[in-house]
Amino acid sequence: MKTTYYGQSTFMLEAGGKKLLFDPFITPNPAAGHIDIHSLKPDYILVSHGHGDHVADLLAIQKSSGAKVICIAEIAGWLGKHGVDDAHGMNIGGGFNFDFGRVKMVNAVHSSTMPDGSAGGNPAGFVIWADGKVIYFAGDTALTYDMKLLAGENLDWAYLPIGDNYTMGVDDAIKACGFINCKNVIGMHYDTFPVIKIDKQDAEEKFIKAGINIKLPGLGESIEL
Repeated sequence: MKTTYYGQSTFMLEAGGKKLLFDPFITPNPAAGHIDIHSLKPDYILVSHGHGDHVADLLAIQKSSGAKVICIAEIAGWLGKHGVDDAHGMNIGGGFNFDFGRVKMVNAVHSSTMPDGSAGGNPAGFVIWADGKVIYFAGDTALTYDMKLLAGENLDWAYLPIGDNYTMGVDDAIKACGFINCKNVIGMHYDTFPVIKIDKQDAEEKFIKAGINIKLPGLGESIEL
């Protein structure tokens, strides 16, 4: 199983013989402007919520790849109005078996509005079972006691936001690791904008001191999970 970072909260996860792309925000990101979004060709696109820094390239990538979109029901409805019929709408607490593995939609504490002002439903995270591993993609979220519900899932890796201001910061993300009982973390949602700029060295030292294996990949870098 491999994951590749494309900036902000955008990751490709190769699992179950498929390519899963999370929260596509690439072309508006100056650091990622060299990436050809039409070359990514995901089989699935998972969308945690409707904010522009998570869906900016959703329509373009879906139309060039034919990917099935996994998202909250309201975003699936919004996609239908934009000519995307291949969307699998879910809701918090529900799970579904796909050809690559199982996905469960879990709670996130944030907000969600589509770029055009349409309602984006509730923000969400995802737990994914594939290739014998369990992966948690938290989406944009605050620290919440609901995370303790994941403690018994034997998570192998967690993608957690660490940029503060809009989401958890580093200190709360470390607390979240205790809630979810996971020691392997990939940081996301940091450095893209001035208000979420972090001191990477300080962040890494804090995670390591807490006994957590933290990965802050560079743009385009791949990690074996």
